[in-house]
Amino acid sequence: MAETTSEPIRRRVLFYGRVQGVGFRYTTVSIARRHPVVGFVRNLPNGSVELVAEATSPVLDKFLSDIESEFAGYIHQQEMHEVERDEVFDTFGTRR
Repeated sequence: MAETTSEPIRRRVLFYGRVQGVGFRYTTVSIARRHPVVGFVRNLPNGSVELVAEATSPVLDKFLSDIESEFAGYIHQQEMHEVERDEVFDTFGTRR
């Protein structure tokens, strides 16, 4: 049987396309409520949206897949990186 890890990881995702002014942050927070994730989503000045989320890898994969499905016609590109867990998150919400 393959070994699985339940250690949380943190991913930073930048979404590009028509991702501001379409309810992206509000909907992402709503999707986050269906998954055991913590972190934030915020608009960036260049018109992209930044998401930082922490959970186990399978949970993050499903969470991000749900976001991609919801906004398939709006996301034209995304960049994803695993990042250090240098801040403690208690919930998932929006930031300015």
